[in-house]
Amino acid sequence: MVFEKLRAVAKRDADDDYIVGLDIGTEFVKALIAKVNGETLEIVGVGRARQDVSDMHSGAIADIAGVVRNCEEALAEAEDQAGLQAKKAVIGIAGELVKGMTSTIKYRRPQPDKALDVAEMELIIEKVQEKAQGKAQQQIALETGNEDVEVKLVNSALVSIHIDGYKISNPIGFQGRDVAVQIYTAFAPMVHIGALEHVAEDLALELVAVAAEPFAVSRSVLGTDASSSFTAILADVGGGTTDIAVVNDGGVEGTRMFGIGGRSFTRTIMADMDLTYSDAEKLKVNLTHDKIKASVKKQAEDAIDKTLEVWLAGVELALSEFDSVDHLPNRILLCGGGSSLDQLVEALGSRDWYKELPFTKKPTVHHIQPSEVVGIRDETGSVQDHTFITAMGLLRVGYDTISGNEGDTIKDKVNRLLRI
Repeated sequence: MVFEKLRAVAKRDADDDYIVGLDIGTEFVKALIAKVNGETLEIVGVGRARQDVSDMHSGAIADIAGVVRNCEEALAEAEDQAGLQAKKAVIGIAGELVKGMTSTIKYRRPQPDKALDVAEMELIIEKVQEKAQGKAQQQIALETGNEDVEVKLVNSALVSIHIDGYKISNPIGFQGRDVAVQIYTAFAPMVHIGALEHVAEDLALELVAVAAEPFAVSRSVLGTDASSSFTAILADVGGGTTDIAVVNDGGVEGTRMFGIGGRSFTRTIMADMDLTYSDAEKLKVNLTHDKIKASVKKQAEDAIDKTLEVWLAGVELALSEFDSVDHLPNRILLCGGGSSLDQLVEALGSRDWYKELPFTKKPTVHHIQPSEVVGIRDETGSVQDHTFITAMGLLRVGYDTISGNEGDTIKDKVNRLLRI
């Protein structure tokens, strides 16, 4: 492949201070190149390329060669703008078979009078990850009908630590008998991860991390603040899937994904109005245009409404699975191209889909703006809306992965132990 050879030759010009965030979405590939400047990431290159309908299926890669071509196009655009080539990359992974959960393990210490140290924390973390992997394997095996399915850990992050019932921010040096550790873990089938590794190899990129996309979105709004009290429901509505993360007091409670996104709305318009996919997509994105006839607009809106009912039921079901939380956050933050649909935002904010869920009051809804992303600054002027948030989150995961000495808090120490 010519592109791969060119990139390999140009590697000597690549700078280790740069990271690529590659968001391989169902509808678009987005590439962001950022320079690491202390604790800040500065975006210096932006690229975007449309995917063919057959390239992706429910958020997962269906045609590796097609996806590689689109990634080449997006990368070339970002590299031209940046004036350089970065070799370290983080790629997002989505789809219904990516399982993110928060697991709690209660560990009774054999020597409660001895001060807890990092080695003992490592042992506890290992036990949590083993427990979570078993759960994820079972769940994916059940959904695929394949008992031998292989899964791999893609992300881990510390949520909370309690010693003898008391919440502790730094357990090192504490005595006590019962330690309860909550850790968020995300697992994906090896076949999905293998496809992403193949794409990175064909693009001559060094894959430093694969990130579950809802986890990446949560990292975008949390930044490096270990004592963050950030609380919200994050919903990334893509072309093929909707990815949901619940964040409570700076900790990811879990992530859920379901296979309804922007393309589902387009397909309903296509079927109900007897249009081609391309014409249905054009109609959907231009629905507010003055030149659309009132009768055509009404037909399209009715079709969208049909799918909206199913989508809202998916959101309700996904959130009902967070049974470990007493109350769900009253703030819903949206990102992703699928969330550009006005009717979707309006329905989420005005209908009573949330009534059976543990909300203390009606949730508020708004889009995450690039300016709200912590520690990432756009130097290009091209990152203008909520459709780039996932790619920005991938940059944050990349920063977390390659910066090995980012602080002394226990969250930093433990999260370094969790790195893979």
